[in-house]
Amino acid sequence: MRSDVPAAVLAAPVRPIGPRLVLQYVAVVVAALLFVTPLVYAFFSALKPNDQIFAVPPTLIGSEVRWGNFVEVFRHGPFLTYISNSLVIAVAGTLVVLVVSTTAGYAFGRLRWSGRDLVFGLFLLTLMVPQEVLVVPMFQLMQWFGWVNTPQSLVLPFAFTAFGTFLMRQFFRGIPFELEEAARVDGAGPMRTFLQIILPLSRSAVAVLTVFTFIGFWNSYLWPLIVVNDYAYLGTLPIGLATFSGQFGTRWDLQMAASIIAMIPTALIVILLQKHLVKGIATAGIAGR
Repeated sequence: MRSDVPAAVLAAPVRPIGPRLVLQYVAVVVAALLFVTPLVYAFFSALKPNDQIFAVPPTLIGSEVRWGNFVEVFRHGPFLTYISNSLVIAVAGTLVVLVVSTTAGYAFGRLRWSGRDLVFGLFLLTLMVPQEVLVVPMFQLMQWFGWVNTPQSLVLPFAFTAFGTFLMRQFFRGIPFELEEAARVDGAGPMRTFLQIILPLSRSAVAVLTVFTFIGFWNSYLWPLIVVNDYAYLGTLPIGLATFSGQFGTRWDLQMAASIIAMIPTALIVILLQKHLVKGIATAGIAGR
């Protein structure tokens, strides 16, 4: 017996391989293939000539492999500007949402004040209002502030999200209140308790909110299309993807290549935070008091 293997690992029961376990693995593999197949087809379509994208019968690989399509994307327009704008807006928007949602979630979940539950219920009602209904009043508000075609118009209107506040509140309520009471006995105030005790214990929930918020800002199309006038200055990546469809046709090969490039940042952030995602989603349920 090897001495470098922990005893707990050696004592762990070995799960027998039965028909049920085999079916579970097969189901996981099939589901993975269903999700990966469109991405693989999009990648190989980005390497085809444009006139072979919709060839009949369809083929995975075209008559030639055009890696130059990924270079041609940046020659089609200010695509690098679209990427940098989206990256700055997504990062800034995510940071703002994290600050607002964590502090609001702490106020709703851990602090006691008159009318807390009523205000939180009204806050949740905003989840029932679709974004399309809010576009006109939001645009009028941006005009009133003089923020049309400015970076803050793409970030600040979405700083107060009921989803993020609800997620953080539910996670905060699952943290034992005895930790907060012990900190209060040691002389820590609400803000110090929040920063030094509650937040460090909430990394998983913060990771979940970070991923969802970043992807939301990164993929936003309708609001930037309305509030931005100068696309060469403040155009975002979804708007840049739409430029490949014009009056005289669509460059599907370049659009596929641009879409593959656009998926890289979101894929990286999911990979970097994946170990916190499952834990955060599983534990951000109804708990506490």
